[in-house]
Amino acid sequence: MTAQGLEGFYRGGRRLLARCLIRVAGREPLAVQARMVSADRARFVGTVRAAPHGGPDPDVVVERIRHADGTERITLHSSAARPLRLPLEVALGTDLAELGAVAAGNPGRELPATVHDSGLRWTSPIGHTVVTASPPPTDALASAGLLRWEFDLPPGGTRTVELRVRADGTGIGRAAGHGAVRPLAAAQAHGDDPRVGPLLRTSIDDLHALVVRDPTQPTDVYLAAGAPWRCGPAPAEALTAARMVLPLGTRLAGSTLRALARTQLGEPSGEFGRLPGPLRHAGTRMPPSCTGIEATLLFPVLLAEATRWGLAEQEVTELLPAAERCLQWLRAATRAGPYLPDPAPGGPSRSETQAHAHRAAVLGADLLDAYGRPGGAELRHWAEELRLRFRQDFWIEDLGGGRPAAARTADGRPMPHLGSSAAHLLDTGLLGAGSYAPGLLNKMQTEQLARLFGGPSLDSGWGLRTLEVKGVAYNPFGHRAGAVRVQETAVAVAGLAAAGYEKEAASLLGGVLSAAEHFAYRLPEMYAGEQRVEGGAPLPHPAACRPAAVAAAAGVHLLATLAGIRPDAPAGTVTLSPVRCAPLGEIGLTGLRVAGHAFSVRVSRLGLAMVEEAADDLQLGV
Repeated sequence: MTAQGLEGFYRGGRRLLARCLIRVAGREPLAVQARMVSADRARFVGTVRAAPHGGPDPDVVVERIRHADGTERITLHSSAARPLRLPLEVALGTDLAELGAVAAGNPGRELPATVHDSGLRWTSPIGHTVVTASPPPTDALASAGLLRWEFDLPPGGTRTVELRVRADGTGIGRAAGHGAVRPLAAAQAHGDDPRVGPLLRTSIDDLHALVVRDPTQPTDVYLAAGAPWRCGPAPAEALTAARMVLPLGTRLAGSTLRALARTQLGEPSGEFGRLPGPLRHAGTRMPPSCTGIEATLLFPVLLAEATRWGLAEQEVTELLPAAERCLQWLRAATRAGPYLPDPAPGGPSRSETQAHAHRAAVLGADLLDAYGRPGGAELRHWAEELRLRFRQDFWIEDLGGGRPAAARTADGRPMPHLGSSAAHLLDTGLLGAGSYAPGLLNKMQTEQLARLFGGPSLDSGWGLRTLEVKGVAYNPFGHRAGAVRVQETAVAVAGLAAAGYEKEAASLLGGVLSAAEHFAYRLPEMYAGEQRVEGGAPLPHPAACRPAAVAAAAGVHLLATLAGIRPDAPAGTVTLSPVRCAPLGEIGLTGLRVAGHAFSVRVSRLGLAMVEEAADDLQLGV
């Protein structure tokens, strides 16, 4: 750890330790391997030739296990034929810089250290950080930030030093602790394609590594958006990920909804009922869009779908008032017309925002009716008007068969660029009896969008691009201008499969699965949209979070899509609508959760689904 670039230990968006260099017998170990052991643990191995006249083979292996909780273990393994006396030196330093300053290349100077307890301490006006060592060092030199030990290693012997980094303050959210809170079922996948098992296993591991506690109510947890850039609250990403992993149980959904309900704006104003969130850049041709709008629209959707998956009635009843306030905000924001502007009145009307709003209205109305609350009829009426207007105002006819507009400007001009955000038009949401809600596009328009998604301009071979290749602003690394965003590709796969366009869905699924293999199944938030070629590999994006909540959740969503599980826990039924073409051959999913009980399903090579484990009172629907 050299303090170069983004390297370091961080907590609450601040770099607690920037530099951690070691020397053994006066030499820096030769690095031979570095790899992620899990989402929150990395292993580094180096070698040293310590014995004089020992030949070309190294006789000391230096292993460093670095954990995201601020712990690092340095172990020396001797293979020398004779006893060795080895000095170990660890040089430490930090600037206590904020993550944003580090990312911008302006971290500031390293701070002077002082000897503290069994290690070193650094102090600045904003706080302090301490590194302690076990066993205590033989010598500690504050001016150089140096800790030193002298070890006697017999042949085959080992010695270990453990470093711990800690700071004052707890930051915005507190990590739940490795293995302490695991809100998701330990599901497993197996089948003809050997990649499905490690993809599901790694996705669940990544999600658990991103679990943080709500600082106001530590019993509730939610997912941080991703490391290293998005460890703070990101309501839209937390809700999206919780929705995608409903097949692993409703516990995460319930606690995420409770945590976000506490942040809801309750003062009487035009913002009453909205969930606040940070601004997110929507691309070079679009103004910033507020994730608070997306989160506000996702809240009632997640509650409605979690109810279908078996969220306890008491939890639903407690959360229903917050969902009602979200829906009241939606109706208030659309009084002037059928479209919801984003991010504020007078701004453009984005296509995906209308899809989110329409889904919230339809599923929200269904939820209100189920619990005898008023407002469902008004929401359905508005949703029907939105469908009729959208199919005319947001559809651009051209010689290629037409396309949905990305947005309409305040004066009504359509913006024609097309990318993966259009996948949200296919995500209509789950209603009762295993049926999907109506969508904004009609059958002809859905078929045309499926054709566009299956074409080489959008399908990179690794997933769906955020902007088509022929777009004026196309950039394979543009996070909204050509890169592949795993979440939106997964949404497209699920939407295409549900609409019956399995060929296009299978192509996108195969692309993401191949990319996952190159990333050791730890999918990043995004990667370059460069066209896939034989023998090639997806290019990592330098600004992508990895692990990322929505990418890890997308891995679960993709595999669950193959089985097409559509539960209705209040009615005691579950319907299976598998992908009939069976693009991965036979696949089995075990340890899922439906209606609070274990659920296992197998899809054959012929695309036929069979329930292998379920609650005794759960009936298989038609």
